[in-house]
Amino acid sequence: MNKFLTTLKNIWSIEELRKRILQTLLIIVIFRVGSHVVLPGVDVAKLKDLTANNGLLGLLNTLVGGAFKNASIMALGIMPYISASIAIQLLTLALPYFSKLQKEGESGRRKLNQITRWVTIAVAAAQGFTYVQTTIPTDAILVGQGLFYISSVLLIVAGTVMCMWLGERMTEKGIGNGISMMIMIGIVSRLPGAIFGEATSRAGSGQVLFFVIEIVALFMVVLFAVAITQATRRIPVQYAKQIVGNKVVTGQRQYLPLKLNIAGVMPIIFGQALMFIPGLILNYLAESTKNDTFQDWAIIMNSPTSWQYCLIYAVLIIGFTFFYTAISINPNQIADDMRRGGGFIPGVKPGQPTSDFIANVLDRITLPGGVLLAVIAILPALAGLLGMTQNFASFFGGTSLLILVGVVLDTLQQIESYLLMKRYEGLMQSGRIQGRQAVSTVSI
Repeated sequence: MNKFLTTLKNIWSIEELRKRILQTLLIIVIFRVGSHVVLPGVDVAKLKDLTANNGLLGLLNTLVGGAFKNASIMALGIMPYISASIAIQLLTLALPYFSKLQKEGESGRRKLNQITRWVTIAVAAAQGFTYVQTTIPTDAILVGQGLFYISSVLLIVAGTVMCMWLGERMTEKGIGNGISMMIMIGIVSRLPGAIFGEATSRAGSGQVLFFVIEIVALFMVVLFAVAITQATRRIPVQYAKQIVGNKVVTGQRQYLPLKLNIAGVMPIIFGQALMFIPGLILNYLAESTKNDTFQDWAIIMNSPTSWQYCLIYAVLIIGFTFFYTAISINPNQIADDMRRGGGFIPGVKPGQPTSDFIANVLDRITLPGGVLLAVIAILPALAGLLGMTQNFASFFGGTSLLILVGVVLDTLQQIESYLLMKRYEGLMQSGRIQGRQAVSTVSI
């Protein structure tokens, strides 16, 4: 306890770090206040909850901290920006123009950021119009429908732009990645209510001990997620001696870190999005043909707790893990950069053999990484089968848990870097906190 208090004192004594923490807290307050501002002209009491039995919309509602269900001006949160960032990232692999911008350094990065912002506005407008039409019933609209639709879409787009601006300010003036932090805050804001709801449910049925076991299990699941996020396969890289001016620089041995979970939360998001397609098709076939077989399979594919649903979900996650790893890591480029820098992997020839070696290592770590990611994604369904409330079960795995763990580790790394820079002892007595990829570029 004394070490913890001393660490807090050291953090507060660093002026720059103190200012960044206070600015981060201020931006979080602004974001949470905006999430509770309801669209004008809406009767909140008559809103229908589309997130109750819809996993994808429920996930979106969780990521934006409940603003989606409450018809807030920030109902879409930062999600259109995430979608735009992913689209631009994929375009850099498919179109030469975007690939060229990515290689132009700082100027190219600024152009890509500007394009991402414009794409964000377009995505927010399209999603905002769909949201207003499908979420808000006509009897809940207190003004003219035409005026309401126009004003609501404009306000939702403005709310998204506001979230994007707050995220960029948090990245520049605060701690860690602002986009990831805002997603985490949306998730964390629902945790106290989920724990209270689960405690009330268990206490009402006389299962207080079972609730304590659930808390311990949640702690163990978090440790499991941390281990998966931090697990890294280090490939030794030896650099030859180089002559710089009149000096001979001794060769050094470094390591090429390849994370077990390179894809992050993206396979879970993609898999969860695609799992609605079979259900929709089977529902259509069941209604059009009146066939009992189609009806039974439609019920199965719309039930996240069925073993058939979980199996298909796990296969999709593993497949997307391989796909996203393949587009994120280019072994040929790594081998070329290593050769230009005078580095080589001991026992492996430079060039194509090095590329093949790195590709083989990626294949070997991606499969167990995808399987473990699928296990995390299925855990909320298993928790639901044990009688946990839906809100509390969602924190036992899936996107919410991975984002929480990743952002917290990233924030701790940022704080520790300031402490070590000022020659204070870090947050951990042993070891170092490893960083991760930001959610905005992969992940969410």
